[in-house]
Amino acid sequence: MTDLTNVKELKMMAVVKDRPEKGFSIVQKTISTELKAGEVLIKVNSVSFCGTDSHIYNYDNWAKNRLKLPLTVGHEFTGEVIKIAKDVERVKVGDIVSAETHIICNTCEFCLRGEGHICENTKIIGVDTDGCFAEYVKIPAQNCFISDKRLNQLHLSVQEPLGNAVHTVCHFPVKDRSVVILGCGPIGLMGVDVARACGAKTVIAIEVNEYRRNLAKELGADYIINPIEEDTYKRVMELTDNRGVDVICEFSGNKTAIETAFKYLKAGGGMSMLGLPSENICLNISDDVVFKGAHIYGVVGRRIYETWEQVKHLLDNDLLHLDKVITHQFPLSKINEAAEVMNGKNCGKIILIPGE
Repeated sequence: MTDLTNVKELKMMAVVKDRPEKGFSIVQKTISTELKAGEVLIKVNSVSFCGTDSHIYNYDNWAKNRLKLPLTVGHEFTGEVIKIAKDVERVKVGDIVSAETHIICNTCEFCLRGEGHICENTKIIGVDTDGCFAEYVKIPAQNCFISDKRLNQLHLSVQEPLGNAVHTVCHFPVKDRSVVILGCGPIGLMGVDVARACGAKTVIAIEVNEYRRNLAKELGADYIINPIEEDTYKRVMELTDNRGVDVICEFSGNKTAIETAFKYLKAGGGMSMLGLPSENICLNISDDVVFKGAHIYGVVGRRIYETWEQVKHLLDNDLLHLDKVITHQFPLSKINEAAEVMNGKNCGKIILIPGE
């Protein structure tokens, strides 16, 4: 390990959003080794590409309204701690860590009552602060989650999005229950894997993309529905003796899919919602929510650090099949090529390696 005692800055390659247009720039930049109180410096081992990064790459309306350029992007990673501020006790040099990407204030009403995942002052790594698509990154020590060094580094880099899947699937009990995974993008595919690992009786995956439907089947979905070719409501009701499903995990953000899902949710069932619709949703509140006694839960990131402990349990006990979820690997320098693969949607999770 490099001795950083007398090193003031490090040169590195970084992926930067520096122009208000589609694409990323690959640049050489420096990062200071000077640390603020509570901060750590990490050498990045591997990163993964997120839907948020896709929004930034394409520079859509969300990105235009949210970002302040220039910005080093990326937030899903694993790496080795190479320097810590003097007051840091949470981690030590040499630890392999991933990051809880929501930097919370610890002082607002929500943080103080143990709900930091909805902190009203949240800043997101790689969106509001410089991110991890680089050879080095600095983050608060409180955002570090220590991992077992013996585990696959590629698997460790997807713990943040895996946490989204775990939070979504595990909010309502799924053991011995019927579960719909609505939308099988990378996090939805993880949702299939998590539901299976947590003992769901039946897992029904709903997805329009053939590539991702096939992955969902490989991951253990009992039934696969293509909503373009089948009547989703009719098929789900057939599979559940006309009672509907116990738990729906919504990853699609699709207006029609969500409206239909409330129709096949079983009375007393739960709907966990992670997907972000771009259109208003029309619901029959009386019949599909109130008279069903339905439970609706909005998923924001990961519960800090409850969800991370659940992720750790799944990884440490080898209960998942992330090799099937991770379908592509690129050098970080090929980030724009990876982004186009993501745009094409014929992929699961995409991993990138700095320094290649």
